[in-house]
Amino acid sequence: MAEEPTKLDISDEMIAERRGGSGKMPNDMPSWMATSIINIDKFSKWIGNVVCWILMPLIFAMTYEVLARKLFHAPTIWAYDISRFLYGALFMLGAGYALSKGVHIRADFLYRNFKTKNQGTIDFWLYILFYFPGLIVFLYMTIGYVGESIQRGERGMDTTWMPYMWPIKSCLLIGIVFLLIQGISELLKSYWAATRGKWPGEDE
Repeated sequence: MAEEPTKLDISDEMIAERRGGSGKMPNDMPSWMATSIINIDKFSKWIGNVVCWILMPLIFAMTYEVLARKLFHAPTIWAYDISRFLYGALFMLGAGYALSKGVHIRADFLYRNFKTKNQGTIDFWLYILFYFPGLIVFLYMTIGYVGESIQRGERGMDTTWMPYMWPIKSCLLIGIVFLLIQGISELLKSYWAATRGKWPGEDE
C-alpha cells in the first residue's frame, strides 16, 4: 500500500502567498521603503477587515429571500439586486487586500521554478509596464463612468426594483484606487527581491 502523504503540497496554488512577505522588514532596507510597505499592507489589511463584513447583509438578504419565497410564497423584488451589488462590492473593495496576501489566481508553471531574483525582476517590470498603466487607464475611464451614472440618475433596468447604479459603480472606482495603493507595496517588494534575491518579510 502506498504511503499517505504527510504534508500537503500547496506550492502551485499558493506560491504568491508564500512569498507575500508579511514579516519583519530587513534591517538593511531603507526606512522609507520599509515604512511604505508596512503601512500600505496594514492599510490593505484594515480595508479587508472592514470589507469582509459585507458578507453579513449578503447572507441576511439571501436567507430572507429563501424563507420568504419558500415558506410564505412572497419573493422580494430587491434580493437579487442586493446580492449582486454586495458581492460585486465585496469583490472589488477586497481586491487590494487579496493582492497583499498574494491570493489572486497565479498558475505559472515556469515562474514558480525561477530564482527569487528572477521572480522579482519579472514582477517589477510587469507592474511598471502593465499593472500601473492598465489600472490608471481603467481609473480614468471609471471616473467618467461613475460621474455619468450619478448625473443621469442611472437605474438598473433588468429588474422590477430598478435600483440606482452609482453606488456599485463607485465601488469599482474605489477598488481600483485600493489596487493602485497596494501595487506600490508590491512594486517595492519586487524591487527588493530583484536586487537582493529575497522577498522582504519572508521568514528565514
